[in-house]
Amino acid sequence: MADQTLPQSHRALILTSTSSPPTLQTLPTPEPGPGSAVVRILAANVLSYMRQIYNGERQYPFPTPLIPGASAIGRVAAVGPDATLLKPGMLVIVASLIRGRDDATAVCLSGIHEGYSEGSKTLMRGEWKDSTYAEYAKVPLETCDLLDEGRLCGRMGYEIGNLAYLSTLLVPYGGLKDIDLKAGETVIVSPATGAFGGAAVLVALAMGARVIAMGRNVEALERIKKRSERIETVPITGDILKDSEALKSFGAVDAFFDISPPEAAKSTHIKSGILALKHSGRVSLMGGIKDDVPIPHSAIMHRNLTLKGKWMCEREDIKGMIKMVENGVLKLGESAGLKLVGKFELEDWDEAFTAAEKNAGIGETVVITP
Repeated sequence: MADQTLPQSHRALILTSTSSPPTLQTLPTPEPGPGSAVVRILAANVLSYMRQIYNGERQYPFPTPLIPGASAIGRVAAVGPDATLLKPGMLVIVASLIRGRDDATAVCLSGIHEGYSEGSKTLMRGEWKDSTYAEYAKVPLETCDLLDEGRLCGRMGYEIGNLAYLSTLLVPYGGLKDIDLKAGETVIVSPATGAFGGAAVLVALAMGARVIAMGRNVEALERIKKRSERIETVPITGDILKDSEALKSFGAVDAFFDISPPEAAKSTHIKSGILALKHSGRVSLMGGIKDDVPIPHSAIMHRNLTLKGKWMCEREDIKGMIKMVENGVLKLGESAGLKLVGKFELEDWDEAFTAAEKNAGIGETVVITP
């Protein structure tokens, strides 16, 4: 077996309470056990609302103290005795979504959200409490997926930070796959001007669909439209019927994908998007809205519309997304109009959070590089 020697200690951010900021500490390096791997973190994603999570503004449930973090790109440093594929030195993407092995409905987001079931809380309050804003992270084997380093970083010329955008793309891919978006179909993406909405536009295009992008920022919509002749745009005006008619002016609409932030609870675009769908259309709800939203019950019933909710993605979606990128179907990096905004050390986490807040548009990535 390859060398699995780990340093005795490593550096990590520790959050003890939402009332105080994270601090950089030196801790014992985690050791792998059955069902786990220890990964040397190379680039961990920073969400645009990371500060709101860890200062308590978003009121996400999670235990403290913990090592915060998100999905990441890393290199396997050591594996447990039951690992059959992963070996030290391999480049992997580490997904933040952790599922119970004996109950797939128990789901938590590493370092971010412990979920709402007793099972999901068990996952995050116990074995998988600590995340990736650290030099080393202990993670479940099944959250690590191999990346073809020779192809991605060699022939394609991507740097590690570029690969971190995979995690952003995976979120909308989960929802679009869930409603079985097909090549040649038309999908509304709203709001399309943020980080995940913009990623949804790119993913839908790579899946062969035509996209109608909705949003309030007209200038951002214009920039999105320039990316492909298969993109149309409709500004959100607040007039439900007017916006719905504008959406329908581009022809039959097969699907509506929503990934609204919590602040969009009173927005009219969800109802406009649903009303624009053709008979037997599909809806994917992936946003962070906590409040109830009005839906056109009669239209949903008479048109046989399907509404589905989706939190993140499935394991097979990760493998599918990796194939799309490795085979060049979905491109990364500056040549694809994607920007690695900044790479920050652990001690510069505050700057990283600020950079992510200010750069939350389509294709923009901020990472922490422990």
